[in-house]
Amino acid sequence: MRSVGCLLLISASTGSMAEAGTVAAAMLIAQGVASPVLGRLADRLGQRRVLLTACLAHAVGMTALLVSIVLEAPLWLMTVAAVAAGCTSVSFTSFMRARWAAMVDQGLLRAAYAMESMLDDTIFLVGPLLVTVAASAVHPAAGLVACLVLTTVGSIAVALHRRSEPASAPAPGRGAERALGVPGVWILMFAYAGMGFQFGAVDVTMIAFAREASAPGLAGVFISLIAVGSLIAGLVYGSTDWRLSQARLLPVTTGLLTLGVVPLAFVRSPLLMCFLAVVAGIAISPALIAGSTLLESLAPKTALSEAFSWLTSCGALGIASGTAVGGQLADLGSSAWAAWAGVGGGAVALVLSLAGQSALRRSRPVSEPVTKKMAVREQ
Repeated sequence: MRSVGCLLLISASTGSMAEAGTVAAAMLIAQGVASPVLGRLADRLGQRRVLLTACLAHAVGMTALLVSIVLEAPLWLMTVAAVAAGCTSVSFTSFMRARWAAMVDQGLLRAAYAMESMLDDTIFLVGPLLVTVAASAVHPAAGLVACLVLTTVGSIAVALHRRSEPASAPAPGRGAERALGVPGVWILMFAYAGMGFQFGAVDVTMIAFAREASAPGLAGVFISLIAVGSLIAGLVYGSTDWRLSQARLLPVTTGLLTLGVVPLAFVRSPLLMCFLAVVAGIAISPALIAGSTLLESLAPKTALSEAFSWLTSCGALGIASGTAVGGQLADLGSSAWAAWAGVGGGAVALVLSLAGQSALRRSRPVSEPVTKKMAVREQ
């Protein structure tokens, strides 16, 4: 929502899409870089402290960004404000997944992640629409103001929910464990980057296909239908009691994810593309749920916020890369070229999930020390 709101406000204020893209990209990159750092701080100091502190700093950064855009400040000043806003933006997806791991039993964890994934899909459907309507019907700045209000309210609400807050301090006599010290976490990070690359390339494929069909307005419909397929599949996946382990389900879901994009390179009919867009989205939520469940079993309990933040950042980096590469290929050739790029990204995730099976099956040791805070909560 922030990136869309930024694009709309800057383009309306300055008339420059180039400046709008530069500022929005700076904010997203800053968020991707800072997210694991904020996750690490949350593991060490507690999510509550980080949420409240980052919330205040984010409000300052967003206000500076809004003022600089409205006053048509120089590009470098808007970019600096955007970086400040991005660096103080907490990855709520990562924090919430860490909270589910601390709050629910292991048997319910997959269902919790499925619900979280479906909520994400819903937000991706509704969020940009809300920003666009607010910016066009109220004021060009209304979209970013809505983002600021939602972030502030959400941060405070989550911070006040103490029962779900993960343990934050390492056990006495031991140093804080790092998520990056686990080989399986690295496998998941690169697999998420590959999946993200596919998501970015597929979005470009839909936009390029709609342009080739002389119906650019259909691009949003195609992308929304991908989210619909993902949402439905997430509901089914989360409510099913799978006999296969999550380590084995990951290559199955990434394989389906890869195969689901192949038909996009051959389709010619917009009506058929509507159907295939749903098919392409079917494996998205299951793959992400399998990855999240695996990460919870691999990463140290006291580093879950950081671990989930790394996955989010790698996925975001993959999306940005896939969008850039897919855009270049679509300009050089056609939407089919961008689709094949998406297939390549999915194939990377598939190969990694197959080659890294030994690392993905190494669950966190059962004897891992429990912090005093967690012990009190269990009593």
